[in-house]
This record gives sequence, C-alpha cells and structure tokens, in this order.
Amino acid sequence: MDKLKILVVDDEARMRKLVKDFLVRQDYEVLEAGDGEEALKVFYENKDIAVIILDIMMPKMNGWEVCKEIRESSKVPIIMLTAKGDESDELMGFNLEVDEYITKPFSPKILVARVGAIIRRTTQKDSEDIYEMSGIKLDKSAHSLEIDGEPVYLSFKEFELLLYFMENAGIALSRDKILDNVWNYDYYGDARTIDTHVKKLRNKMGKKGELIKTIWGMGYKFDVKKQ
Repeated sequence: MDKLKILVVDDEARMRKLVKDFLVRQDYEVLEAGDGEEALKVFYENKDIAVIILDIMMPKMNGWEVCKEIRESSKVPIIMLTAKGDESDELMGFNLEVDEYITKPFSPKILVARVGAIIRRTTQKDSEDIYEMSGIKLDKSAHSLEIDGEPVYLSFKEFELLLYFMENAGIALSRDKILDNVWNYDYYGDARTIDTHVKKLRNKMGKKGELIKTIWGMGYKFDVKKQ
C-alpha cells in the first residue's frame, strides 16, 4: 500500500524538518515547499496529497493566497500554521474553508494527531455511516453532505460538528461537551470557536440551519422536529 502524502509548507527549514520527522515516524510520505509558489507547484504535480500543512507568513505568496487558489479546485484538508494569535486570522481561515488552525509554538505530536484524525475521517469506508434527517443526508464515510438532494461543501471541522449534532439529535449539548468531542481535549481555545462554526454551518445549510437550536447559557441542540 502506498504511503499517504503530506505536504508541509513553511519558509523555515528547521520547522519543516521538525514536522517531517514526526510525520515520517508515522509512516507518511512528506513533501516540502519553502514558499507559496513552490507549494502550488508541488500541489499541482501531486494530485494525491492527503493533507496540506500550510504556514501563513511566507515569501512570494502567503498562506492565504495559496489556500485560496487551492480551494478553487480542491477540497484537500488544510491545516494552517501561524505565529499569530489574532482572532481575525482565525476567522480568515474559516472563510477560506481551512480545516484546522494551529498557532505556533505547537506540539508536533498534537499536529500529527490532528493529521491522523483528518485522514481517518476522510478515508474511512463504513457503508452504514449514513445519517438522514429532515432532508439532510450526511455520509460519514464519503465525507459528503446533501440537503434536499443538493450537495453542500463543509470544512473538516464543520462536518465533524454537524456529524456530532446528528449523532446526538434531540439532546442538549453544552459548549464544553462539544469542545471535548469535536475539538478534543487538546484544544486550547474557547467557546467562541464553536459559535463561529455554528454560524457558518447554519449559513451553509440554508433553511435547514434552523434545525441547530441555540440553548441559551448552555450550548446547542439539533432539533429534528423543527421545520
């Protein structure tokens, strides 16, 4: 079986080597790029890349420009790396359909774990993992969503969030519980991240977004009875 390819894009050679060493230990094949233009060249030459780890601040083309061009033709999962902790950067990532957003410095072990989680979610093949409710069809194995027969594209985290809601339909879920189950125990952000994702998820779902009901002071509930 061929190794899964991970593209690591960072203008710091030391950082690329650090990330590469940890990924290689998990038996991934690692491709590298030192700037935005090189990243696109490698991407177009390798259509079977499983995940892209992409730094923001780079010469020639920054990470946002690279991400935007890739999103014009591909849904490949993208993990953004940045030295900034600016909320506006994180919101920019959400708008460009970034799947994960990690601020430097970070734990390489956590980064590799997130790569693994994305790959498991996007490559698993369980034919029974299909959820259909109120005109919404979510295929867990194919990582796809249809609403009233029309395809809807979600980022990795938006997909996980909707999946968690549908798996727990009718149950009131606290923000802490959502963080633990969708973002996992190693997430260091706050509940505003959930609210941002829910807002974007509702918008993408159109009228069906009303099924995600806010429980004031607590969290959310996927209310399949609501039409």
